Amino acid sequence: MRTVPSAIPGRGMVRQAGGEAQRSEPGGRSIRQKDMRLTTATLVAGSLLLSVGCGSTQADPGARGPDSADTTTVGSDEPVTSSDGTLKPKPKAKPSPVRPKGHTVDPRPIPWISAKADDGNLRLVWWSGVEPCHTLDRVSVRETAGQVKVTLYEGASEKAQNVACIEIAVQKTTTVKLKAPLGDRKVVDGAK
Repeated sequence: MRTVPSAIPGRGMVRQAGGEAQRSEPGGRSIRQKDMRLTTATLVAGSLLLSVGCGSTQADPGARGPDSADTTTVGSDEPVTSSDGTLKPKPKAKPSPVRPKGHTVDPRPIPWISAKADDGNLRLVWWSGVEPCHTLDRVSVRETAGQVKVTLYEGASEKAQNVACIEIAVQKTTTVKLKAPLGDRKVVDGAK
C-alpha cells in the first residue's frame, strides 16, 4: 500500500491498496472509517429512539382522562367502570369446550386444574394451546371404590403438519360421563 497526496485540497493523503484508493483526513483516519462510525452512531441512536418510543407507559391509576370511563386495563382484577359511571365486575373468560378428537401425533398426559362433578358427569378444566397444535386426543377415566383417576391426553392434530401455531395459553374444558355418581370418592389427576 502506498500513500500519495490527495488531489482535493485539504483532504490530506490518499492510500492506494490493490488499485483501490481511500481518501484520508489530515489526522490519518480514512473517510470510510469516519463514515462507518457515523453510520453506526446513527443506527444506535435510531434503535434507542425506536425502543423508547415503542415502550409502554403505565398511566397513573388515579388520573382520569376524558375517555377513562370506557377503558379498562387488561389483566386487572379491579371492577370495570361503564360509560354510565357505574362499577361492574370484570367479566371472566370462560374455558373453551372441546371434545376428544383422537388420532393425534405423539399424545402426552396433560395436567388439569379443576374438576367438578354434576349429575354423574365430571367437568375438567385445563390450560392448553391453540388447535391444531394442541388437540385433545382422549380422556382416560379409571374408577375405583375410593377414587376416580382422570388423565387428559393432548397431541398435535394430524392436520398440523407444516403449520405454525401461536404460543398462547387457552383455557379448555371437557366433560366425561362417570359409570357411577362421584359421591365421596376423590378425583385424582393421572398426569401428575
